[in-house]
Amino acid sequence: MAEGVTHIVPTTSGPALQDGVVTVEALQAEGAAPGATAYVHYNGPTNQLTTLCSGMCVLEPGASPHPPHQHPEEETMIVAEGTGEITVDGKTTSVGPGAIMYTAANTWHGIVNTGKTPMTFYFSKWLARGSEAPTA
Repeated sequence: MAEGVTHIVPTTSGPALQDGVVTVEALQAEGAAPGATAYVHYNGPTNQLTTLCSGMCVLEPGASPHPPHQHPEEETMIVAEGTGEITVDGKTTSVGPGAIMYTAANTWHGIVNTGKTPMTFYFSKWLARGSEAPTA
């Protein structure tokens, strides 16, 4: 994606993810969007999935990690702190702690912090084996 955008690309190669726990202290910031910092807990294939990519993102007031987008993975986002708006397939919903978004593959979606405090959300994206996007 373009410079100034925080987007974590799921990894489909390498060894399968290992069982275990990733603590917040072990995370390193990734991404480049102003006011958006992403952290990746897991990113890679599993024994059952082509890829599993999960982590968290912290958005400062008014920030978004990227414009609404779509991708071949299904995705959930769970709001942990703060308030904002999540758009899914053209419908915008005001959200706060405990809200969960799900999008099917290739569904347009996005998130923005509309509150006055930082917004933290967790994301998970996955692609089942056999449902890989066709290559051109």
